[in-house]
Amino acid sequence: MSLAFCGNENNSAAYNVDEGVLNNGCFLDALNVVPHVFLLFITFPILFIGWGSQSSKVHIHHSTWLHFPGHNLRWLLTFVLLFILVCEIAEGIVSDGFSQSLHLHLYMPAGLAFMAGITSIIYYHNIETSNFPKLLLALLIYWVLAFIMKTIKFAKYTEHGISPRQLRYCITGLLVLLYGLLLAVEISVILGRRYMCFANPTEMKPPEDLQDLGVRFLQPFVNLLSKATYWWMNTFITSAHRRPIDLKVIGKLPIAMRALTNYMKLRKAFEEQKRPQGTPQSPKWIWQAMRKAFGRPLILSITFRFLADLLGFAGPLCISGIVHHISKDNGTIQQPMRLLGIYFISSKEFLENAYVLTVLLFFALLLQRTFLQASYYVAIETGINLRGAIQTKIYNKIMRLCTSNMSMGELTVAQICNLVAIDTNQLMWFFFLCPNLWAMPVQIIVGVILLYYLLGISALIGATVIAVLAPVQYFVATKLSQTQKSTLEYSSERLKKTNELLRGIKLLKLYAWERIFCDSVEETRGKELTSLQAFALYTSISRQIIDSAMQSDSKMSSDISQRHSGGLSASATLTPTFVVHVHISEDADLSPAVAFASLSLFHILVTPLFLLSSVVRSTVKALVSVQKLSEFFSSDEIGDELEPRVTLTSGSSNHNQNRYQAVSSSKLFPSPSSSSSLSRRLQPLKVVNRKRPPRDDWNNFSSHRDHEGDGPSQDVQQDICIKITSGYFTWTDGPPTLSNVDIKIPFGKLTMIVGQVGCGKSSLLLAALGEMQRISGTVTWNSLPILESEGDESPTDRDAAGDGDIRKRCAVAYASQKPWLLNATLVENITFEMPMIKPRYKAVIDACSLQPDIDILPQGDQTEIGERGIILSGGQKQRISVARALYQQTNVVFLDDPFSALDIHLSDHLMQDGILKLLREEKRTVVLVTHKLQYLPHADWIIAMKDGTIHTEGTLKDISNSEPELFEQWKTLMHRQDQEFEKETVAASMTDLERKNLRRAMYSREAIRTEEDEEEESMESDDDDNMSQVMRQRATIPWRSCGTYLSSAGLLLLSLLLLSQLLKHSLMVAIDYWLAHWTSHVIAAKIEATAHNCTVVQDCGFSHSWYLSVFSVLCCLGIVLCLATSVAVEWTGLKVAKELHHNLLNKIILAPMRLFETTPLGSILNRFSTDTNTIDQHIPTTLECLSRSTLLCVSALGVISYVTPVFLIALLPLAVACYFIQKYFRVASRDLQQLEDSTQLPLLSHFSETVEGLTTIRALRYEPRFRQRLLQFTDANNIASLFLTAANRWLEVRMEYIGACVVLVAAVASITNSLYNHLSTGLVGLGLTYALMVSNYMNWMVRNLADMEVQLGSVKRINGLLKTEPENYEGLLTVSQVPDGWPRQGEIKIQNLSVRYDTTLKPVLKNVNTHISPGQKVGICGRTGSGKSSFSLAFFRMVDMFEGRIVIDNIDIAKLPLQTLRSRLSIILQDPFLFSGTIRCCCDREDAMVTEGGENFSQGQRQLFCLARAFVRKSSILIMDEATASIDMATESILQKVVMTAFADRTVVIIAHRVHTILNADLVIVMKRGIILEYDTPQALLEKEDSVFASFVRADK
Repeated sequence: MSLAFCGNENNSAAYNVDEGVLNNGCFLDALNVVPHVFLLFITFPILFIGWGSQSSKVHIHHSTWLHFPGHNLRWLLTFVLLFILVCEIAEGIVSDGFSQSLHLHLYMPAGLAFMAGITSIIYYHNIETSNFPKLLLALLIYWVLAFIMKTIKFAKYTEHGISPRQLRYCITGLLVLLYGLLLAVEISVILGRRYMCFANPTEMKPPEDLQDLGVRFLQPFVNLLSKATYWWMNTFITSAHRRPIDLKVIGKLPIAMRALTNYMKLRKAFEEQKRPQGTPQSPKWIWQAMRKAFGRPLILSITFRFLADLLGFAGPLCISGIVHHISKDNGTIQQPMRLLGIYFISSKEFLENAYVLTVLLFFALLLQRTFLQASYYVAIETGINLRGAIQTKIYNKIMRLCTSNMSMGELTVAQICNLVAIDTNQLMWFFFLCPNLWAMPVQIIVGVILLYYLLGISALIGATVIAVLAPVQYFVATKLSQTQKSTLEYSSERLKKTNELLRGIKLLKLYAWERIFCDSVEETRGKELTSLQAFALYTSISRQIIDSAMQSDSKMSSDISQRHSGGLSASATLTPTFVVHVHISEDADLSPAVAFASLSLFHILVTPLFLLSSVVRSTVKALVSVQKLSEFFSSDEIGDELEPRVTLTSGSSNHNQNRYQAVSSSKLFPSPSSSSSLSRRLQPLKVVNRKRPPRDDWNNFSSHRDHEGDGPSQDVQQDICIKITSGYFTWTDGPPTLSNVDIKIPFGKLTMIVGQVGCGKSSLLLAALGEMQRISGTVTWNSLPILESEGDESPTDRDAAGDGDIRKRCAVAYASQKPWLLNATLVENITFEMPMIKPRYKAVIDACSLQPDIDILPQGDQTEIGERGIILSGGQKQRISVARALYQQTNVVFLDDPFSALDIHLSDHLMQDGILKLLREEKRTVVLVTHKLQYLPHADWIIAMKDGTIHTEGTLKDISNSEPELFEQWKTLMHRQDQEFEKETVAASMTDLERKNLRRAMYSREAIRTEEDEEEESMESDDDDNMSQVMRQRATIPWRSCGTYLSSAGLLLLSLLLLSQLLKHSLMVAIDYWLAHWTSHVIAAKIEATAHNCTVVQDCGFSHSWYLSVFSVLCCLGIVLCLATSVAVEWTGLKVAKELHHNLLNKIILAPMRLFETTPLGSILNRFSTDTNTIDQHIPTTLECLSRSTLLCVSALGVISYVTPVFLIALLPLAVACYFIQKYFRVASRDLQQLEDSTQLPLLSHFSETVEGLTTIRALRYEPRFRQRLLQFTDANNIASLFLTAANRWLEVRMEYIGACVVLVAAVASITNSLYNHLSTGLVGLGLTYALMVSNYMNWMVRNLADMEVQLGSVKRINGLLKTEPENYEGLLTVSQVPDGWPRQGEIKIQNLSVRYDTTLKPVLKNVNTHISPGQKVGICGRTGSGKSSFSLAFFRMVDMFEGRIVIDNIDIAKLPLQTLRSRLSIILQDPFLFSGTIRCCCDREDAMVTEGGENFSQGQRQLFCLARAFVRKSSILIMDEATASIDMATESILQKVVMTAFADRTVVIIAHRVHTILNADLVIVMKRGIILEYDTPQALLEKEDSVFASFVRADK
């Protein structure tokens, strides 16, 4: 065929210009080339030659730009313009097909316009990037020329009577409109930027976020194309292959997406509701506030979803049109009309072309997938923003919570963590699934209408089947939810027991209770597995119902709405539909066009109906979560009551505010006029100082409820710091805990509070701090002079101190009885947000004797001490807690029993150097609660308590006069008078054991570092070879862990799983192939019927019955195989879960103590919680999804290749693209998932740390600082979630686009093959139906592969613990060979005993020899670390006895089974630990309730219960390891008498640091550095003046 611009037919009218050149169609088209050629020639030199000389006026480190006016509108109009130009090209090609020669003018100008359109947007993008608007003049000229030329063409068409019935007329009119709109946008840029025609151009700078080098999340700032395709993520994802993704890589959140910004939006929404004052925040208020704050982006997401769902119906309609076109006689097409010398075709003729429909389908798929991913992204981003706002609001509430809520068990740390970790996520996922609530009805209505159009009344049959199955699915989903809830309850109970088991593992081993607790955990695990079996059954039924309609996701049905994969569900639904359709009328149409269009429509229709259950379930969970939040937000708060009786006067609070704010724009906050209460709280905003990190976003948000009084009291004596008058305080609504409290605490003096265990000493401190509920009375805090050291107060502090009518009490440095530490470095725990002042820091370290401990730590005081100070001993934790209080520069210091875990030397040193020297020299007001009565002579003021009341108060001299009996009692217990402390060095007091324990922990942590840590270390190595090797390992799939998982299932289950999957998917292909075969024969029968003049096909011998029968049988077999596959998957998962947990529990319970001393408790517990949950519920689902999506993808590509073998040529580049996309995505996705999990842990830890240390934080007035840390943790977690969401969208957009290319190639190849090679139309329909769903299969294959990689990390970590070597529980003697009642006498012989904690460490006991006769009471003393506790542990074989032996009643304990040995002895440990349950249960393991860890009892009360537990166990040998450390002297004295009388016939070994407690012992052993220094009766040793024991006694007097 010849080629010419206007064609070269004979007598062609294309060159006829008799009526003027403007009346010639070819000339009009040529005229329209001019603007496009102009633009291409003008812009190309600028783009490719001279652009480098243009420099940006404003430095932007990202490849993003300042948006000009009309930015988004320009991009939208350009997209529409390009689509219309493609239609114009297609229309020209189709209309040119009727000519004898090729007319280039019909499509070449449109092609040039298409190139010019792309050039215009690229040119605009570069101008915007450089912020150089003057160059937009070229575009202005282009739009003017293009608009004029198209207008001339449109006018001439109208003049010659060309009507809208001709497609080219409509296209021309649309192009005139689009060019006019683009011209208007260009003019708006001139008016906005004033770059021409104005004297003073408008200078604009990029958004402030883009000037901050830390902001790397660019989705809000990039152009529309990059937003839609996540193009800006390309560099980020590909760079993950070269460098692991961490918080430094992902940077900071943009201001508008930060937790503080979203919290302010939410708070403003709450305040605008005009709730009556005091009304609780009901669920209704919370829902309204969330709607007001976050409803707008949700509407945008719903809009995108509507558009995506409507475009989704283009697939079935185009398939129907394509198959219908290639199955009809093409010769019947009429010639189009000819005007202006060229052909014009109508829209109907245009849309009847199969190739046109293919192109339209391609663009519809691109748009549909783009809108769908945009909807997902906006919904998830909104959910993440909401989650951050709710978490911040929860934290703000925690800071106001009444302490009694937690101390009495009304609110626990676990409940609050559940609110943060679970309920906020439920709301996030509800927001994600919320668009489905509105989109599902539209999908259902449109789907049913189109089915009715295709199938008539029989379509309602299929719709009815789906509608009937939907309630069944909902019922199954409800049962799934119920079983999941019961599983969660059993899981929580199991974790509680496991947590107790791990926390008390030392006690369990010493008491030989391992099997008892292990059986208890296994019993609960059995119930959990039973519940999991029910869950598996319902999952199998659910999967059978909707198999191949939706795929499950391991991450809370992420993107569940698009997971339809044409298979059994749709085919099974079509069976009754086709039965009715072929029998309802004799001439029923069951052509391939109808059948495969119906199949595609059923795929679409099944999704919303079965998604309903997930959406309803998510909605119910969200309602429950909001109800929980409502109850939490309505909890009691401290300081709610502002009665005139309470007068709290404040000095300046120096540490609750900082100089800079992280808020950079007033847009983040409501205007002052929006709320009067808000405007009172907010100070004028400051601009960010970018040279300093943002600090304390919370400076302006202090509530008036922080204040606990109504002004200064005028009647308070000026020398009194705190005064309580007629105070009645309680923790609950019951009788008061403290009654009739009248005390005063003088300024700058040392006040001591003493009394027996449980008399209310700690409660009195908390009452003064405002932590208890006050029934009546007054609490008065007087104004305090500012310390000299506090003179560096910032202006913000001073502003805050003077703000408002009510002043806060001063900050108080508070050291609680139970040490509270942060999971941070040691120095951070001491300085505690205060600036480092080295002389002061060194003085505090010396006063608390911490320097030797710091020297041992591998990174010194920069060492992370772990959660709750896991690597430290009790004494070390206590001293760090006290050091924090000493370091704080506050006027008032509260110390609650700081000596309880310290020996006498450390106590004396702390008292002398810390309290009497450091604090007194600074004239600070010190309130000290203590049992150490020997320090009373140093008190300036003494408060004695008894049974919750004040017994007496005054100086020691006053009390000796007014209460002589009490004074004499104290004098007896003190054992020494007021005297100077002996100047003993403390260097030797903290030597071997405690520090060796610390050194051993540090060493072992280094030695048994996990493989992941080694990976991280090697990643940081400078060696390029190592780096590349590690990167290769990160890119490979962990096949070894996968093998470990599958091997745990057993060969039989694996074979069943593999066979059922292969058979199921083979049958799915067979069903669809049979449908193609059936419908092709229908077409052939119709042709034959036409040839034989049959009225209907049945008259010519064709019958549907055979085909229908085979189709029905195949569908029934498919349903059975679906069930078999689901059962095989769930059985496999349950078998593996049962095996791995059982093996893990038994390994852990039998592991040596070294494992627990060197591994953080949280790390081990995570194996039983997060990792076990992953193995229980996530891996089976992900494995099933992965196998299913892989097999579906392979079968789909196989079917398409079978239908059109030429598709294999195009498959190669598509496969290469898919390979690289999945390669990069898997690495980035795994890093981001791990980063999301790892950033959630510090967030939850911060919540739990805050709840546990709430009293300390509030005492110091450090709420703003902790709120600031909360914002940092929340933003870190949110940005990881956002990057993960963007990465998932990045993958899905690319896979969907590749899927659209697959459809395009498959459709073109099928049409060509059918038209020229007479391919069966049924196979064409089959190939196109499968091609439509390839993108889904590929997408979820990659997603599930990435999920599986992350989840297999759980198997890897558990497998690492399974390699732990257990203790040797077997002995040379069997249980039957051990005499009953052994040991009866209690005789102990220790012969040449040497002990060490590890084979790599030095001995802690060296060649110890001693003999203890039956019934003797032996006291062991020595400085801390001398080996006393190691001595006691040796009796239980808890340490490595590598030399010597211990013989008890003539039996070497090394020959005994461990269980037998430990069950026959009793021990009381220094650290009191109670198991939850009844008191009786805690004592003898066989009724007041004991909460977890015994937290509802005081430290001393817990110690008494532990003593009772040992007394109940009737062993002939009792070991007491510093068992009276937390008990007051009077109670201790009583207990010592009990030991000497009630245990008169038993052998008792007492390890003590209060030497006077062993003066009545039969024998005393003095130890030093692991050897016995002295060994004799107390009397004999006291007679020797130079004996060490005698010096101990003198020091303890």
